[in-house]
Amino acid sequence: MDTSPPAVQAVPLESQNPEPTQQQLVGNKGTSRIHLTGASGSGVSTLGANLSSALSFPVFDVDDYYWLPTDPPFTTKRAIHERISLLRPILRRAQEENGGWVLSGSLGTWGDKLMEDVEHVIFVDTSTEVRMKRLREREFRNHGDRIQEGGDMHEESVKFFAWAESYEDPSLEEGRSRVMHERWLREVKVPVTRLLGDQEKSVVIKEALKALGW
Repeated sequence: MDTSPPAVQAVPLESQNPEPTQQQLVGNKGTSRIHLTGASGSGVSTLGANLSSALSFPVFDVDDYYWLPTDPPFTTKRAIHERISLLRPILRRAQEENGGWVLSGSLGTWGDKLMEDVEHVIFVDTSTEVRMKRLREREFRNHGDRIQEGGDMHEESVKFFAWAESYEDPSLEEGRSRVMHERWLREVKVPVTRLLGDQEKSVVIKEALKALGW
């Protein structure tokens, strides 16, 4: 089985989010090595796709390198050294060939070597209610009846939703949680921008570009 992550290219901006375009940004020179993070369902992937389109930078999702391809997905982790050895040359090639990149997802406590190449971190902060609505819609769209009661992914889906909903639990100090993210953000040595992910996507992308100097 091929365990290599998929090739990722710049993706089109969503039709309901038409501005700003890459042409409008010609002549500007802002931050070019960008890491986006936040709770699951916060809108990090959407912002990554929209930044990719606006800046013509490729976007890479940490999950594609964190997990081995399995069915059901997201059940077997790659070793940390494998994640880094896959991602680091890809990011450097993107810098050389495209002038920059966007990395979306959570590096947590394992991605220090990757953070050495990051210039700016954007933390997307979104309410639990909005996140869970998005996640339930996304999971049903991606997996359909497999996540319903009786489906082969139902049990894992229930666990996933419970995990995602527990993000704000102050007793969770490890893993992808508010406590972990806040602690990690305090230690980041590059500029950090916080954006509210409950806003319209067009507002979020404009605020992100402004923060990045574009």
